[in-house]
Amino acid sequence: MPNSNSPDNLLKQLFQLVEERKNSELKNSYTAALFKKGKHRIAQKVGEEAVEVVIAAIKGNKQELIDEASDLVFHLFVLLSDAGVTLDDIIIELQKRRMKRDNDRDN
Repeated sequence: MPNSNSPDNLLKQLFQLVEERKNSELKNSYTAALFKKGKHRIAQKVGEEAVEVVIAAIKGNKQELIDEASDLVFHLFVLLSDAGVTLDDIIIELQKRRMKRDNDRDN
């Protein structure tokens, strides 16, 4: 059985939490409030976080890059969830690409 604290399981748990908050009425939930603001605001947040990741990478500050990448992953999960895209959809697509790359390399 996979370790419940493994990185891939933690990402799945985070995505599941995002999904749960999509229709939540929790007043103190940043995630629920973000969903209520709609896809344009969610997409804007993804863009902002992506820029912050690039800046942190250029600065060469590893911890800042980790922090900003974590923010980007979270906001990307919100955007995906809002669009009806699951984490499994992304994993399957990445697997397809890897299989294609491996097949192309073997031929």
